[in-house]
Amino acid sequence: MIKCYPFNLLFVNIALICLDVVLAFIAFFQLCRIHLRNQRVGWTRQKVLHLMIGSSNCGYFIYFLCMVVATCKRWLCWSNVCGFVLMALPKILFLAAFLLLLSFWADLCHQANDEEDGDEENSSRKPLLETSKTKVGLSNIDIRRKCCSFQGIRVGSRQKFVIVVIVLNVLLIIAFAAIIRIEQKNPSNSLVFARVYIDFLATLVLLMGVAFGCYGFLLFSKLRRVRSEKASSEMRKVVGLAVVSVLCFTSSSLIALFTDVLLFHHWNPEKINGVKAPILLILHHVLGLSVPFAFGLWFMRELPAPSTSNRQVQPRAITFISYGSAGRHHHQYYPTATSSEKQVSRTSPN
Repeated sequence: MIKCYPFNLLFVNIALICLDVVLAFIAFFQLCRIHLRNQRVGWTRQKVLHLMIGSSNCGYFIYFLCMVVATCKRWLCWSNVCGFVLMALPKILFLAAFLLLLSFWADLCHQANDEEDGDEENSSRKPLLETSKTKVGLSNIDIRRKCCSFQGIRVGSRQKFVIVVIVLNVLLIIAFAAIIRIEQKNPSNSLVFARVYIDFLATLVLLMGVAFGCYGFLLFSKLRRVRSEKASSEMRKVVGLAVVSVLCFTSSSLIALFTDVLLFHHWNPEKINGVKAPILLILHHVLGLSVPFAFGLWFMRELPAPSTSNRQVQPRAITFISYGSAGRHHHQYYPTATSSEKQVSRTSPN
């Protein structure tokens, strides 16, 4: 294996594979804990985010593993369609996860100004894929239907925008993959098309980082008006994730725009010398993906309140991510935050 693949790149691939496996395991393990603790709530944004983070890391695990195997086995399609698709799909899941989180921040920032329907107004505090409240005395079959069914999905306008962006990106991947497949006899042309898509993706990530910075500042300014320990904790989460997003997304986007690190599947590893390429690959993957994922999992480590059969779920009022459905008294916490002790008591968990 080492004879057909440079040792320095092999070491980098193994290190990144191990990192992706660890993050995927943490995401899926936390997803199982959340689901077992609160099965009646259905699919919340917290669960969907963990699923996307775990799936994205699994995708990168497959990509880096196939990179070594394809080079040693001399797969003909790897430098064209196969490598491009396996590189792009995990990035789409990464975008979907953080765009979903950004849409939740946008909901919180614009709650006071939105003139939408009542159901739309409270969408940020409801389960993402749930359309009805949990009833008392549900049988095990009903619970399984409720937790596993994806019928009647209702999402807010900003979440619909996220879905549209992700679908368009998937269509772009299919289109560029088809063009690269057609132009595979001319490697220079296929490389140009892959470069165009990578530049587009890097620009999208850069804009997403700017959006996180803007909405993070808006949420921070709103939370400053609430005097409570909970608000202080949420402020730290918002500021932490906003700063990490701006720094990591900006640095990884600049690396992708001004280097060919994302065209790694087009390179011939046997002709790569020095440490520049491995270092760029590590910086782009760790700063652009692993660090934001790790921060997201750390901030979402708190479990929601357990659901019971004799009362409705009363989740915590969390700025970073919602855990489930909440009453209207929690809804007033963010857009109309004041220093009134009475309002703070209404937003604090039981």
